[in-house]
Amino acid sequence: MSRICTITGKRPVRGSIICRKGQSKKSGGIGTHVVKVTKRRFRPNVQRVRVLLPTGQVKRVWVCVKAIKAGKVTKAA
Repeated sequence: MSRICTITGKRPVRGSIICRKGQSKKSGGIGTHVVKVTKRRFRPNVQRVRVLLPTGQVKRVWVCVKAIKAGKVTKAA
């Protein structure tokens, strides 16, 4: 399943998990250092909902929850 919102076009974006080691300066150490950087993906919360199109047709589409909460989608009963 491709996690792309049909309304807003939101899609997964790339990021990093940064692993740090050491005692912070605030706690009396010499500071933390980056040990490892691992790639990760931020995925949008996409749900499959029945949407009422402007033509009056009902269709199932993948929509992110942010668009549903904002009221950009008219749900079909």
